[in-house]
Amino acid sequence: MKAKDLMIPLQEYLKPDTTLREAANLLRTAKRNEERIGVKGLPVLDTNGEMVGFISMGDILNAVFPSYMSLMNLGDFTWDGMVEDMAKKAGNKKVSEVMTTKVISVPEEAPLMECVDHMLKNNVKRLPVISKDSKVTGILYERDVFFAITKSMLNENTGGIK
Repeated sequence: MKAKDLMIPLQEYLKPDTTLREAANLLRTAKRNEERIGVKGLPVLDTNGEMVGFISMGDILNAVFPSYMSLMNLGDFTWDGMVEDMAKKAGNKKVSEVMTTKVISVPEEAPLMECVDHMLKNNVKRLPVISKDSKVTGILYERDVFFAITKSMLNENTGGIK
């Protein structure tokens, strides 16, 4: 089994100049297969369709709640509505300001073992799948890899994982 066999074809993506407000809305409403159920992350493509980054729910949460704030005792100075105010301000930032730029990806022909190895070693839950012409063709999700592997574990595969 190869990455292209398990990936979900790319249906939605973001651009570097998209605002976090727009990105958050797309993450909440993005299509996965035929349903609009939302996704946890999307690739960021430039005008040539090349991947320049990836943005996830975690990236957006970090933009709202910067890591330096975890060093403070927030109970001493927080107020009701503080997070909401911070979210409104962060909504005007551009995707390019907060996206992950060192993206772990796999080629379409990558075997399942290579995909699992990348996910585990890099602690990532989704891998963009890249075509021979360097375009993102889909996303390989941890959930889909897990289900493919557990089918074999439970003897549910008819042809086995290759």
